[in-house]
Amino acid sequence: MELSVIVVSFNTRELLASCIETVGERIGARSHQIVVVDNASSDGSAEHVAARFPNVVLVRNAENRGFAAAVNQGIEASTGRYLLLLNSDATLEPDAVERMCQHLDEHSNVAAVGGTLLNPDGSFQGSYADFPTLYSEVLLLSGLSRWLLPPTFPSHTEAESQQARPVDWVCGAFVLLRRAAVEQIGGLDEAYFMYAEEVDWFFRARQAGWTTSYLPEARAVHLVAGSYRRDATRRREQIYRSKWLYFRKNHGTLQSAVFLGLVRSLSLLKLLAWAGASAVAGPPARERARNNVASYRYLLSHI
Repeated sequence: MELSVIVVSFNTRELLASCIETVGERIGARSHQIVVVDNASSDGSAEHVAARFPNVVLVRNAENRGFAAAVNQGIEASTGRYLLLLNSDATLEPDAVERMCQHLDEHSNVAAVGGTLLNPDGSFQGSYADFPTLYSEVLLLSGLSRWLLPPTFPSHTEAESQQARPVDWVCGAFVLLRRAAVEQIGGLDEAYFMYAEEVDWFFRARQAGWTTSYLPEARAVHLVAGSYRRDATRRREQIYRSKWLYFRKNHGTLQSAVFLGLVRSLSLLKLLAWAGASAVAGPPARERARNNVASYRYLLSHI
């Protein structure tokens, strides 16, 4: 088997079906299999896959084990020498996977290759970035990045993304891994429930001497946060928790403590600002302010 496509599913039944259909239509001539790992979806995703796509290898979890653990399950259930991680809210463009496979065929030192992600309207979506630093996190947490840097930050801009290049890390929504690299450095760290697990993996790959590539002509359409679109508060908590874990694991207790202190202090300032806005704003601005107060209160009590 040349290629295994691994899709983690959580309550995205229709998106998942579209994703599987697109893989079947656009994967190319390489021998392949599709592995779906369902994280205890409550919308019938697993049952729908079993009934509609009997050739798909289906792994059903009794509970939501998180993205990293589910990917590792998919890798274990697969047999391909190349492993395509594809979000259930992503659909392939023609020739995308073949271009990525050819790149790994031709570059034995490359552990993984990612491509261009597009929004549903066809506009550019950032898909690769540099490894996080405290400086970059300060810019993001404070909101200064929105004033000082391009809107794609920390991802690179569309203008910078027109040529193939080595990069620090690529988005786990659409990335082709070399099984030999996974076998050498291990799978995703299951301490991450969601977010930053791929950043951690690419950091480990770099330390082990592998490189990562970005290939602009390999394209996929990606609906950002398809599974978490209706739970922005929980999503924010998971992002910050995962980033804290990344700093603790890869840069030590001091940097992780500084990061956590920044998250807490700036979140408190934002909570107070939104509380003040809720006292003076008229509807519907008042409702938005109150929602943000509740969101930051939740974050401060859970991180």
